[in-house]
Amino acid sequence: MQVSVEKTSELSRTMTVCIPEAVVQKKMADRLKSLAREIKIDGFRPGKVPQEVVKKMYGERVRGEIAGDLIKDTYYDALEGQDLKPAGHPHIQPLDEIDGFKYTAVFEVYPEISLKGIDELEIVRPLSSVSDTDVDGMIEKLRVQKQTWRVVDRPAQNSDNVTISFSGTSEGENFTDGKLEDFKVICGQKKMISGFEDNLLGLTAGAHKTFILNFPEDYGNEKLAGKAAEFEVDVVEVEEPVLAEIDEAFIKAYGIEDGLIESFRADVKNNMQRELDQALRSKLKSSVMDALYGKVKLTVPNTLVDVEIESLMKPYIETAKRQKMKLEDLKLPRDSFEDQAKRRVALGLILGEVIQKESIKLDNDKVRSTIEDMAKSYERPEDVVAWYYSDESRLNEVQQMVLEDQVVEWLVGQAKVSDETVNFNDVMDKQQR
Repeated sequence: MQVSVEKTSELSRTMTVCIPEAVVQKKMADRLKSLAREIKIDGFRPGKVPQEVVKKMYGERVRGEIAGDLIKDTYYDALEGQDLKPAGHPHIQPLDEIDGFKYTAVFEVYPEISLKGIDELEIVRPLSSVSDTDVDGMIEKLRVQKQTWRVVDRPAQNSDNVTISFSGTSEGENFTDGKLEDFKVICGQKKMISGFEDNLLGLTAGAHKTFILNFPEDYGNEKLAGKAAEFEVDVVEVEEPVLAEIDEAFIKAYGIEDGLIESFRADVKNNMQRELDQALRSKLKSSVMDALYGKVKLTVPNTLVDVEIESLMKPYIETAKRQKMKLEDLKLPRDSFEDQAKRRVALGLILGEVIQKESIKLDNDKVRSTIEDMAKSYERPEDVVAWYYSDESRLNEVQQMVLEDQVVEWLVGQAKVSDETVNFNDVMDKQQR
């Protein structure tokens, strides 16, 4: 076997593999001999068909099968002999010749990665804590979640739930299919187009109002995007929010069996602290990844970028299928995912190099503690832990996450770190965006 490699770009390679005809003929003779014992041809006894007849009838097919076998048998040996590490699947082209069998394999290789300078990374580490004021704010949010509504005889104001009937017309065409009845709008939530909720403020039950608004340019309905529309609104009812009382029943509804406010506040604070710790780790990790991506420059294989783009697009495609949308209506240009895909591929390769060079091994104790921590928010944590350990793919996801966290921890240990104190709401608000 003769192997030659042509470098066609920084990462692209064309490998040509030549196999002598004698090898091909030997394999063909063995295959035809075996075939002769199995086939049945009129005029010949079973197992007595001459080789020449078998070759004439089946030679072309057998040579094709052997070509496939030769590629499988020699491809990885050829790569190893040339010390090549292909990224992704190759494009293989058989080239059958008189003096032997030849094929070319076109592929990309993994880039050389230099970790020089990663001990000079500059990283900002956020620090925060949960204060009593933060707990008060969270409890107020919980009260809002369980709030009820009370009908009022006054003009609507922010936070009120206004029941309306309305119709909309644009360029002479009604786009609300007549009139929408008993439609509820909570003023200030900004779920309607800009200006709609503002026009309800100050109205009382029984009021009628007509107003004109412009749909945003990026509105989901192309027929209405950027267009002016006239709305006719009739107010049916105005309700004000009534926050839930923090009583024993309210507290017990959140799993606090003794119903005491002290126990409730402690439980809320523990949950907030757990979420805060996770958010801080995430922000630190993002800071490390940003610094690492900026420091280590490399060209990434297009093959891996294409695979990553497909992965990024997959959730959108699955959502479209569930909603029975046509994929072409998604308007998801691949290039809109390219930068993110390149970053993810590059960071994956860099982290892999750090793991190998620094011999970072997975800490199974951290895997266990991570799963147990994830399970704390569930009613039966032990069942959640068992659920993860009962499935290899689920466990592998956590293992990969923990290994990545270990790499981040190692990088932080090498870096120039400056601490920044951030309040709870700033951390959590940015985390949720």
